[in-house]
Amino acid sequence: MVEFGLWAWLTIIAFCLVLVSATIASFYVRRLLNRTPLPISEEIDSAFAIVKKVRKGQPLSADELVYAQQIVADRSSLMAFCIPGTLFMLGCFYVLGSLYHLHGATPSERTFLGVIPMLTSTNLALRLVSSARLKRRLQQASAEVDPHRGSAASTPAGIFSSCQQS
Repeated sequence: MVEFGLWAWLTIIAFCLVLVSATIASFYVRRLLNRTPLPISEEIDSAFAIVKKVRKGQPLSADELVYAQQIVADRSSLMAFCIPGTLFMLGCFYVLGSLYHLHGATPSERTFLGVIPMLTSTNLALRLVSSARLKRRLQQASAEVDPHRGSAASTPAGIFSSCQQS
């Protein structure tokens, strides 16, 4: 029977986490790709421009507000964090697998090449968190665009209930 050491078990766990997070990330990306795009999203750099407007507190049109809410909702989803999670765990898998392969020998620079995707994924995750923080600003912007947002007539359910009453 083969005896596994610490590095082998950590490598196996990292590989399993890569598979799980990659599967969730692929479902998330498929869900985003199957959605019908908004007309404003077809423009080049539209997401960057809209997020920049939200960060600066500039006024938004109704279409821009809907697109900004969609961007923030997409970036603050827990499934979105599986994309940088997959990269991070892939880097862990490389580093831990290299350490397992060495069997206690002194590691070289090549062993720690897996740190590069780990740092990249950390940067990506921090950018997702900073985009998720824009929810408060979007709520303020939506109150400015639609002051009757809280009324029953402005919600889709309220529209249908007002049609049924007539």
